[in-house]
Amino acid sequence: MKPLNPLPAACSALRAPRQFLRHHPVALAITLSAGPLSLAQAQTTDAPEAQLPGITVTATGLGLSAQDMAAPISVLEGQAWQLRRAATLGDSLTGEPGIHATHFGAGASRPIIRGMDGPRVGVLANGMELHDASTISPDHAVVTETLLAERVEILRGPAALVHGGAVGGVVNVVDSKVPTALPANGLEGSAEVQWGSSAREKSGAVGLSAGTGPLVLRVETATRDAGDYRAGHGWRNEEGGRRVTGSDSQSSTGTVGLSWVGTDAYLGAAYTKQAAQYGLPGHVHSDCHPHGDHLHCGGHGHGHAHDKHEEVPVVDLHSYRWDLRGEWRNLAPGVEAVRLKGSHTRYAHDELEDGVAATQFRNRAHDLRLEVQHAPVAGWRGVVGLSNGQRSFSADGEEAYVQPTRTHKLGLFLLEEYQIGAWNWQAALRHDRQTVRAQDDAVERSHQGLSASLGTVWRFATGWQASASFSRAQRMPTAEELFANGPHLATNSWEVGNAQLGRETSQAWDFGLRKTRGDTTWSANAFHHRVQGYIYGRTVDAHDGFQLQHYTQADARFTGVEGQVRQRINRFVGVGVFGDLVRARLAEGGHLPRIPAARLGVRVDASWRGWEGLAEWVQVARQDRTTAYETATGGYGMLNLMASYRFSGSPLELTLKAENLTDRLGYAHTSAIKQAAPLKGRNLSVGLRVAF
Repeated sequence: MKPLNPLPAACSALRAPRQFLRHHPVALAITLSAGPLSLAQAQTTDAPEAQLPGITVTATGLGLSAQDMAAPISVLEGQAWQLRRAATLGDSLTGEPGIHATHFGAGASRPIIRGMDGPRVGVLANGMELHDASTISPDHAVVTETLLAERVEILRGPAALVHGGAVGGVVNVVDSKVPTALPANGLEGSAEVQWGSSAREKSGAVGLSAGTGPLVLRVETATRDAGDYRAGHGWRNEEGGRRVTGSDSQSSTGTVGLSWVGTDAYLGAAYTKQAAQYGLPGHVHSDCHPHGDHLHCGGHGHGHAHDKHEEVPVVDLHSYRWDLRGEWRNLAPGVEAVRLKGSHTRYAHDELEDGVAATQFRNRAHDLRLEVQHAPVAGWRGVVGLSNGQRSFSADGEEAYVQPTRTHKLGLFLLEEYQIGAWNWQAALRHDRQTVRAQDDAVERSHQGLSASLGTVWRFATGWQASASFSRAQRMPTAEELFANGPHLATNSWEVGNAQLGRETSQAWDFGLRKTRGDTTWSANAFHHRVQGYIYGRTVDAHDGFQLQHYTQADARFTGVEGQVRQRINRFVGVGVFGDLVRARLAEGGHLPRIPAARLGVRVDASWRGWEGLAEWVQVARQDRTTAYETATGGYGMLNLMASYRFSGSPLELTLKAENLTDRLGYAHTSAIKQAAPLKGRNLSVGLRVAF
């Protein structure tokens, strides 16, 4: 592990700007711009020139390379994905510039892209919606198993536009549950086990594909079992310990898929069952009730609060899902491919208090997506498609803050690409229609939206690219934003919807510069979003941490930068800098809630005789740009070490990780329960994987 020795010097170099970053986060942009120049001066190697590999992005429908996209695209796969994987999708992606997570304990964590979360970020499985309840609240888990995922694609800009409503971006999880190709030698698969120290976590997964003739059978299973995790040094729970009470989690996933695979086509289906139980830290009962814009607390005789001996509420989750996928290539003249995708999901979770279901959430949904990829017409190649879906959602019990609703969505979309010389142009267009019906009040609301985007990539020199894109996207309000009215104690709030909410219109500019060849490679992006009628929960009153939130609309602005640079020292070692910054404000003045703090990090990677290593220091700035009734969050720094070893002549691979090695105490400003559930303290983990 000698290649990791440069890390101490890098960490020392980072200490000086730590206080400066707290008070001058715009320095991040200067650092990202100046970094490549300073690192290039240190280049002394005569090793062969490096070039970033072209990675195909499946979620676009066009099979474009990530380097060909007008807006930044991140793809995690292979060894890089295996080193980054965590128990939740959100925590797995926080190492990417511009990506943060909601951090609701250990059981639920959803991605945040450039400060936007919830329904503005689409989370897909092989290009289709997951249809869980994670967009409704941060305490609801994303129903996907990271151990069974093969790659994750993060899209922004024109490519994300074809997945309607995702004005912030799209996270597409790609797996093999529906086989799309014949296995080599008729049989292939993988198995792995992992163990982690902070939560005494044990996990494992097995996947197997077997083929006979044109038929392929896929079987997958995964299981996790974790106790309460330990927070960083200096934090104590009510009993004086360091474990976050109620942060334990258990889950199991099983999938069976069957496909027919031909020379130019495939058609298959898969059934997936997932069950999970996880605690809800920070869950507090309150006897507060709204009276207009004010809370009235006490005196009603029926409120209560958890004392320290009472059990923490537990989410008991079950998801049953059918997936259909098919593709036919060269089906007719002018048609390069036709793709059909469909899903049917039955989702349920109960919030148990003292073993009794206090609140029950139910979601039944189905959707269908048809894409036709056409041959070039006047130089333009692209895909046109139709998406249709319906969702029935209900909540019953003590915290049934949303009445039963039925949502129907219909979308038409077009994504086109045109290349001329050193220029690559991309354009997207989408029209959406949505109807939401509240069953108790017999109220129906209909909205329509038109979104468009245009972007370009200019290869002005070998290995150099400049990009720019503009998007005008519209998002319709969700059923919860329209019709919520009740206590949501997991987030310590009483939520009040607004049936008069209109559509949200976003105008977004994105500018980027990338260097993809040579010993110094880097990318930097700047973005600005002007959102008309931004929908958010505005806190109008609070009592002992319990908040009254009214869904409202106001114009907002999101501005930020993100980037990373890597300098190859020699054929074995590279060093890099990465970071991001986003500022979100209301046009009339004031900040938006739970916006991520600025980050800056130093990373060293190494490769030697079967070893792959990574060491990084991540410094998160203090976030004191807060809204009413929101508290500031202090900054922190964390040291992470990761390594893997592939045994020579063997399919075995060993993974070692030391996260937050210095056991720093850190709080995520994006978390609704940051004080009750800090980030994990020191976590040592080991994994063993075999692929055949």
